[in-house]
Amino acid sequence: MAEDALAVEETRKEPARHVEVTLRVNGEQRRLELDTRSSLLDVLREQLGLIGAKKGCDHGQCGACTVLIDGRRANSCLALAVAHDGAEITTIEGVADGDALHPVQAAFIEHDGFQCGYCTPGQICSAVGMLAEVRAGWPSALSTREGDAGPPALTDAEIAERMNGNVCRCGAYPGIRAAIAEAAG
Repeated sequence: MAEDALAVEETRKEPARHVEVTLRVNGEQRRLELDTRSSLLDVLREQLGLIGAKKGCDHGQCGACTVLIDGRRANSCLALAVAHDGAEITTIEGVADGDALHPVQAAFIEHDGFQCGYCTPGQICSAVGMLAEVRAGWPSALSTREGDAGPPALTDAEIAERMNGNVCRCGAYPGIRAAIAEAAG
């Protein structure tokens, strides 16, 4: 009897739908046929072999999967890949310029902005995106923009506020904040 109910349930399920999507990943155009339910994180890791973005919580709470989508930081575990057809995706593998490290990467090394390293790719991608936000004059919960000229000052507290979506379970925050401050300067 249970087998009959299972068979009926299986026939009710709609087959997975696949669509063709074009993503520009780290400067390279990629045409992919994707299940409409695939997260960007799963596509990057499982189909493109880009394993820098990590699957930490898979709920958008830790930031280990942070990438840049059209220059803006995003949790790739929450982003449906099909929703970003035509987007420019930058992962940790694409942050450096060839063999030359991005200034944020170099600063993370200089200031020991990591311990175990699991969160580091997401921290770096988030920092790159956050610094672009600061240069564009975007306010945070700590900064005000009324009548202010220029980007907000990147104090230790300001950096902590802007990076609060990225969790480091090792507690390497002092090095992370120091690295970001140096890269900003």
